Amino acid sequence: MSTTQSERLRELLEPLVASQGLDLEEIAVDSVGRKRVLRVVVDSDTDADLDQIADVSRALSAKLDETDAMGEGEYTLEVGTPGAERALTEHRHYVRATDRLVKFQLHEGGELVARILTVDDAGLDVEVPGVKGRKATTRRLAFDDIDKARVQVEFNRKDKKDMKEEEEA
Repeated sequence: MSTTQSERLRELLEPLVASQGLDLEEIAVDSVGRKRVLRVVVDSDTDADLDQIADVSRALSAKLDETDAMGEGEYTLEVGTPGAERALTEHRHYVRATDRLVKFQLHEGGELVARILTVDDAGLDVEVPGVKGRKATTRRLAFDDIDKARVQVEFNRKDKKDMKEEEEA
């Protein structure tokens, strides 16, 4: 049974990432010209901050330096978080995206943009925004009904504090 370099790297690095209180989301080794880039994506339930990213980056760099996991050639290590428009592929991703607007590709062929309200083991409850003055509606989605899901960036979103202040006014 052969394993890929990414799988070997995951086995080597995942315990280190976990020891820092983070989840190892993705590992990619890309060639850029003659150089290689090792991209490591980490996340947590409490949102990884810059200090955590720096700490895990130093720990990963030290571990890679003491092994031959990346071979003899030069490479650059990049450690970061999934980003604003992350794809949701694991249960924990949906939990972390609670209260976020998400674009769903459904098995039935349709597309749905809705805000995640709650997540459980079987699926999620979402709020579908109202159109043309209509009220928002809620809907239940089973995980089996979802082909793809991606968080959407919201530039004009009001947070709960702003909405409460408007209601009181």
